[in-house]
Amino acid sequence: MRSTWQYADDCDATKNERAHFIGKSVLGQGNMDVDWVDFLKGMLKPVLATVVVLMAVLLSFYQKLGLEKEMVYSILRAFLQLSIIGFVLQFIFNQQNAIWIIAAYIFMVSIAGYTAGQRAKHVPRGKFVAGASILTGTAVTMFLLVVLSVFPFTPRYIIPVAGMMVGNSMTVTGVTMKRLRDDVRIQKNLVETALALGATPRQATHQQVKRALILALSPVLDNAKTVGLISLPGAMTGLIMGGASPLEAIQLQIVVMNMLIGASTVSSIMSTYLCWPNFFTKAYQLEAKVFISE
Repeated sequence: MRSTWQYADDCDATKNERAHFIGKSVLGQGNMDVDWVDFLKGMLKPVLATVVVLMAVLLSFYQKLGLEKEMVYSILRAFLQLSIIGFVLQFIFNQQNAIWIIAAYIFMVSIAGYTAGQRAKHVPRGKFVAGASILTGTAVTMFLLVVLSVFPFTPRYIIPVAGMMVGNSMTVTGVTMKRLRDDVRIQKNLVETALALGATPRQATHQQVKRALILALSPVLDNAKTVGLISLPGAMTGLIMGGASPLEAIQLQIVVMNMLIGASTVSSIMSTYLCWPNFFTKAYQLEAKVFISE
């Protein structure tokens, strides 16, 4: 049996299966040049699939939900974003240059840090805290995977892997930061009492940190517990639809679940350490301005 990694490299082996879905392969034989005619033909089925969105729009209108414009805007934005990123990835894959891999990774981390920081908008320097935490968690995890030869350091592997880790870490980090700040605000008296008794900021907020981390990481762990039982994950589904056997697909999916747990845990814990300096003064007192608003 071929390994999952060999399968991913052997793109031509599944050309017929992919062609059945998109009409005809968009990629060239060797240099992955874009054939615009084939690309436009291949977009026919994604366009036809918008019928289900139309159904959702009609239901929203019938139920007077007022979500019609947002639904249309969301799907148009998704079309545009995915089309652009498709061409960007096509360009990066053609370059085979580590600089482009790092540039794409930094871009993803920057967007994720901004988004997570927006969720925790009351945390001072929240965007920096989120970005640094996501960068740390995903970089450490990716470094270990490359060193252990789980993935080769090529755009075809690293960019999709980094995207999955960054996206997951973004959600977990944002929830951790927001929940930690909210819990400290709600239990401000308990924290101040602990500080008055000589506790360090870390000791005084230990329970709040623990609750924030458990809340943020629980969905990731629950997903790992039920993977394959309720729904097939994206990476596994993509391989199966591309023609890989289920036994090959699970190899990659197990790696994906492992890396998501690792990256999310490191990122969320890192965010709590970076939040502390913003929550306390140099005299080990709570920063009142951080906890005024809800």
